Amino acid sequence: MAGLERLENSNPMIFSCVEDRKLNEKELDENETDPIDAREVFDIIRNINDPEHPLTLEELNVVDLEALRVEDDGRKPPTVTVMFTPTIPHCSMATLIGLSIRAKLQRSLPSRFKIDVQIVEGTHTNEQQVNKQLNDKERVAAALENKSLLDVVNQCLTNVKNSPS
Repeated sequence: MAGLERLENSNPMIFSCVEDRKLNEKELDENETDPIDAREVFDIIRNINDPEHPLTLEELNVVDLEALRVEDDGRKPPTVTVMFTPTIPHCSMATLIGLSIRAKLQRSLPSRFKIDVQIVEGTHTNEQQVNKQLNDKERVAAALENKSLLDVVNQCLTNVKNSPS
């Protein structure tokens, strides 16, 4: 991200991306209701930009399909759980990454979904503190009302890879 003096992880590992999902006719039919599944959630968040590098969260393996869960059995409010892995254990951008994931899902999913965003256990030195911040509705709302922070989140959510040149 422009303006950062020093990169915390100046040489991140880049991972291969999951092949794009091929939609079937039923999924393309606007008159059909199809359930939201983990793959759909992954497709929503995979191209979020890392705040520090010109790479996506998928390319950095911060998010992967195996760490997503959707519970929508009709008996209780549906829940989407996203577990993400910062690229380094002391990543100062972890809260911003989690906030970007949460904002993208809030903007993309029906409002009936409860969203739970957390750091994978054991992958960050302050995971409990970051998880508490990311799942506190008041803190999230306050963060997204801060214009400077909202601008950074929106920059992460701008899909550079698929934008016209």
